[in-house]
Amino acid sequence: MRQFLTTLAVVWTAASIAAYIYSQQQNIPSWIVLAVTPAFLVELAFYLAPGFAAVRTAFDQVGSKAQRAALLALSAVIPYLIETPLTGAFHWNNFLILLALVLPAAFWYVWIRASVAADLVFLGFMAAVYLSKLLDRSYGHPAPHASLAVLGQLMWVRLGLMAVLSLRSMEEARFGFVPLRGEWRIGVQLYACFLPVGVAISYLLHFAHFHPQPLDWWKFLPLLVGTFFAFLWVVALAEEFFFRAFLQSLLARSLHSDAMGLVIASVVFGLAHLPFGSFPNWRFAILGGVSGVFYGLAFLKARSVRASMVTHALVVTTWRMFFTS
Repeated sequence: MRQFLTTLAVVWTAASIAAYIYSQQQNIPSWIVLAVTPAFLVELAFYLAPGFAAVRTAFDQVGSKAQRAALLALSAVIPYLIETPLTGAFHWNNFLILLALVLPAAFWYVWIRASVAADLVFLGFMAAVYLSKLLDRSYGHPAPHASLAVLGQLMWVRLGLMAVLSLRSMEEARFGFVPLRGEWRIGVQLYACFLPVGVAISYLLHFAHFHPQPLDWWKFLPLLVGTFFAFLWVVALAEEFFFRAFLQSLLARSLHSDAMGLVIASVVFGLAHLPFGSFPNWRFAILGGVSGVFYGLAFLKARSVRASMVTHALVVTTWRMFFTS
């Protein structure tokens, strides 16, 4: 628990500094910063919690499964109830929509016994809500460059994580925020294997072209590192947990084949990219499906979601920093 509290203190400090710098750069009024910062700090605490085994163990010892689900649901709405009254974004309709989405996610494995069908429906529900951006407008947009949709996105990811890790009791993913040395090595190896394949497909499909960010090196390097860790701990963390640790593993066990689990999960991962940009974005879907194979291989080789997170974050960082669509 001490490790969690120490990490939380560091993250809170860094987030507060980043919020101040961003608000100054974008001319966001001070009252908005003061209004939204408490909600972000609370959400960050909830978001970090699943990554620490000690926190998960303590949570698992709280009451019954139904009581833990109720706590998850409560934690999901707390940041909303902190932020929206202060920014004037609270509306009962939005709050009821939030509850209508949160309650099934939190109580799914209380109401329904875990099975292949139940797991697939749960994954479909979580993905549909996330991809449709149903939660985005609920949190408001109090100023230009101050969209608060990320609060809902972070909430939805960690709600699903805890529902699976605690209420469904799935621990074989070796979930966590910080990859071990061997996981870094495997993640980098699979990234190196994917890179020539991904570049070739991008050029063949006219999806992306080499065009590095036009910045001085002393600006480029911090942005490169920051982009990598932002994707590692948010996008890659969420997508690798649900697509590789959950879906791919579920399919592999059900079909008694790691290869079939890998292929089907990669196809589904590719199809999930169709809505990005102009629907249907088949070029992105194809590239996403191929990259999913390499992410899945990293997961299989390490038997850890952290390895595939590394591969995923490196791929997306390379695309964002060195290529343009």
